[in-house]
Amino acid sequence: MDYPRLLQTAIDTTDCRGLAEFYRELLGVEYRKGDEPPTDGSPDDKEWLVLVAGNGRRLLAFQQVERLEPTTWPEHDVPMQMHVDMTVADVEELQWNKARAELLGAKLLLDRSDDEDEPLFVLADPSGHPFCIFVR
Repeated sequence: MDYPRLLQTAIDTTDCRGLAEFYRELLGVEYRKGDEPPTDGSPDDKEWLVLVAGNGRRLLAFQQVERLEPTTWPEHDVPMQMHVDMTVADVEELQWNKARAELLGAKLLLDRSDDEDEPLFVLADPSGHPFCIFVR
């Protein structure tokens, strides 16, 4: 018997294409074949999208939902529930990627970029899901 293999992380959103595009741009990855945005003017009605690495390995999936209550983190009224961690090589890349994320629609939740042991930013994606970028 084998252990289960983690396939992808699925994220609920009220804007499936919008959130997939945010992470596609942020991570420099691509859509799974068949999940690309329509180019013929037809409506984009996909309720499930998958992003893959260059080698085809699945990374993130996005699931359309009618309602999503964003976390209130760092307050605990609505817990974080999950978050995605991303690493970069140094503080210069950390600052650059934070700025890119904000240009793509992220909002800064926590700035710990001056931490000597593990500089990091916690941001919220356009649907309100927290994610961390830190120097490893």
